[in-house]
Amino acid sequence: MERKHIAINYDSYASKAELSDEDQNLIDRAQEILEKAYAIYSGFHVGAALLLESGEIITGNNQENIAYPSSLCAERVALYFCKAHHPDAVVKKIAIMAKSNKGELLEVISPCGACRQVMSEYERNQEKPMKVLLKGEGESIIVFDSVRDLLPFSFNTKVLGA
Repeated sequence: MERKHIAINYDSYASKAELSDEDQNLIDRAQEILEKAYAIYSGFHVGAALLLESGEIITGNNQENIAYPSSLCAERVALYFCKAHHPDAVVKKIAIMAKSNKGELLEVISPCGACRQVMSEYERNQEKPMKVLLKGEGESIIVFDSVRDLLPFSFNTKVLGA
């Protein structure tokens, strides 16, 4: 047996003011769109903003349904919209922000497993890393250089042609 180790790298910022103007704008866009989330059951609002290589920003928010499995997370809403309308676009960055009606989310909220898998496939298909910015309602922000850091063992198999 050989024991192996995985390490991930990320940058931690005390506030949005420490980010580049481009990253601050992306966080702002994620925050704006989360206010429009359809989250009447959970009260958990999430916004995602994608920065494309072209400079265009695409946003999405979570969409709930009384049948919870029919709901869709903000990250997937934004990425699927992007693929439908800009099939060849490269996503440089995704900013994800969350807030709750049930209490202040001071900590950073990370994407769910399903969103991580979708983000991983987008990154793999575009053959370029996608920077990931995460923010809650508090001031701190975590930035990953690649989705790979969030999901090092993503589902991927050549048997399916992926």
